[in-house]
Amino acid sequence: MKSYKKISLLAVIASSLYACSGNHKPVDLTETSTKTKKSSQLKLATVSEKSLSSAVRLPGQLKPFNEVNLFPKVNGFVKEVLVDRGSVVHQGQLLIKLEAPEMQAQVQAATSRYLQAQENAQASSEKYQRLKEAAKEPGSVSQLDLDNALAKMKADAALASSERSNVASVHALQGYLNIYAPFDGMIIQRNVSPGALVSPGKAGDQPMLILQDTRKMRLEVYIPEDYVDKVDLKRSVKYTFNAMPDQPFTGKISRSANALGSMRSEAIEIDVLNTKQLFKPGMYAEVEIPMVSGAKSMLVPNNAIIRSTEREYVVVARDGKASLIDVKEGLTTHDSTEVFGNLKPNEHVVINAGDEIKEGDKIN
Repeated sequence: MKSYKKISLLAVIASSLYACSGNHKPVDLTETSTKTKKSSQLKLATVSEKSLSSAVRLPGQLKPFNEVNLFPKVNGFVKEVLVDRGSVVHQGQLLIKLEAPEMQAQVQAATSRYLQAQENAQASSEKYQRLKEAAKEPGSVSQLDLDNALAKMKADAALASSERSNVASVHALQGYLNIYAPFDGMIIQRNVSPGALVSPGKAGDQPMLILQDTRKMRLEVYIPEDYVDKVDLKRSVKYTFNAMPDQPFTGKISRSANALGSMRSEAIEIDVLNTKQLFKPGMYAEVEIPMVSGAKSMLVPNNAIIRSTEREYVVVARDGKASLIDVKEGLTTHDSTEVFGNLKPNEHVVINAGDEIKEGDKIN
């Protein structure tokens, strides 16, 4: 009996202890320790100002020095195409012959009107001269008749001059049926064949021929806005083409646009001689643009830049608080990156920071 009471007492004590333990949850110290560590584990680095490099590497593309799309000036049919793709042509060379039967009729009509006006002018002149001779006898010719004859002579002469100009104009239009090369170069595209109907070019129309001058070419490079004022226009430029990586070349900056384009960059051009026809329009190159000596940049460690889909920024410690500063990246080395933004030398930035740091958070 006694043993039964002891067992019951132990069961009651155990159940009471179980109930007490179920009402109290264990204390989780992870959250508070994380908050403490987040501030204590932040590492800072110093923003430095120095010359990162004396040059910047940018992509470039070759373009022909001169290029023209050849369109007809008048409506007509292609009679003969004297060149084809790859043909080397010279300035003034005949490239295409057109024909327009109605234009020949216009030339004949204009010539006929001019001959008629010329005959009328000649007859009026002779009549006036006869009246003028007869007027030497007093009373034989009235002054009114003489004045009318003079006026008729001048009017017919003016009409003959007008018709002569009209003939010259029609002949000029007829000359447009022949297409000549405006400069020395090579035909790179041909879009017409004999019998095709052509008309003066409009936006979106295909040209009959495309002519390029590739003896001298333009290497076009776009300088980002942040580097525009640092380019040294007096020093030589080095460049290599992707198709010929083992052959370096040098040149000079020949001209610059002096204006920013739609991509917030300035176009510069380097003249490239192509006497051996080694280069082709459209070839890409890596161009080393020299920077003005003494030009300095703001540098931060590579792991100080926070990148997201919306922005790039660094966390700067100012007065013990976090300040999120938007930046643009420039040149990069193995341990630092050139940045452009509202930064000052010797400021401290957080490295290995994440997006959990917000504007105004305390930084120890």
